[in-house]
Amino acid sequence: MSVVERLKAADPEAMHEFGVALGGVLAAGDLVILTGPLGAGKTTLTRGIGEGLGVRGPVQSPTFVIARTHPSLVGGAPLVHVDAYRLADATEVEDLDLDFEGAVVVAEWGAGLVDARESWIEVVIDRPVGGAGSDDSDSDSDTDTDTDDSEEFAEAPIEPRTITVTGHGPRWQNGVLA
Repeated sequence: MSVVERLKAADPEAMHEFGVALGGVLAAGDLVILTGPLGAGKTTLTRGIGEGLGVRGPVQSPTFVIARTHPSLVGGAPLVHVDAYRLADATEVEDLDLDFEGAVVVAEWGAGLVDARESWIEVVIDRPVGGAGSDDSDSDSDTDTDTDDSEEFAEAPIEPRTITVTGHGPRWQNGVLA
């Protein structure tokens, strides 16, 4: 069973606030798969999730370290932030020995690499590319910085992102943000 919800994020602040709201409903054992082009706002969203969970920051892109763990400051689940962009297949994810049961795992570029669980959330962020006035110079790049994509979000003309949230499995049968 899958429940699909769609919303718009007009700017990085709206993406961050969506992350805070999402972080407020997540718990240990939850998996969030993020998909979207470079500069779409995946790390901005994850930073908001971290704030919603009350974890130690700063939450930055784990591009070069593959995964970062952010312990909870409020006695809740830690956040494990994974960037699966440079991983070849699911066996490389397994080699990371992630704590899927005891943490909230957010995997950027994780579609098809991180095994789906009984319940999980998929977030697809679409941003306009190639349109009049848009700068999609980073859309073909295979290099990301270890800072965050909020800077890329801010560098592109401010155009709303369309966010599609799909809750899979029994945990999310009534919707993710319900």
